[in-house]
Amino acid sequence: MNVTLSLAELIKKGGVYTGIEGSTPPEVYKNLSEVIPLPSYISKNEFIDALCQREMVLSTAVGNGIAMPHPQTRVIKDADDQKIIVCYLKRPIDMNAPDGMRVFVMFVLMTSNVQAHLQIISALAKSLHRPEVKKALEHEAGIEELIKIIEDKE
Repeated sequence: MNVTLSLAELIKKGGVYTGIEGSTPPEVYKNLSEVIPLPSYISKNEFIDALCQREMVLSTAVGNGIAMPHPQTRVIKDADDQKIIVCYLKRPIDMNAPDGMRVFVMFVLMTSNVQAHLQIISALAKSLHRPEVKKALEHEAGIEELIKIIEDKE
């Protein structure tokens, strides 16, 4: 990963989407695929399948109503296409989170290699532990507010 690429930049590239419908992860991923821009070399079905395959291995729910879905295999070919898509669900769903909480927000990670993936997950996990970030997510902060809060600590 390019070390100058921050969480805030990745979220700017991925966007923030609200009111995404679905009662299961596959339904959410399908509905999300209808509204997000994907690189030309990734089809909507490939995006959905990659996220569903990973979810079948182990839940990507991390607790506190948050999940970090990501493909198990590399689907992003170009580091410039890396992004984090923030997805607020219309209704929280059960994703077998370790704390039993239903997921209300997903950070969909789209990375180009394992090293970048691990760096992004680590940075995101640290950021998600901050009280001001949790509070912002609870009231479905928009992209500007979310980026400002994250940039303040990057």
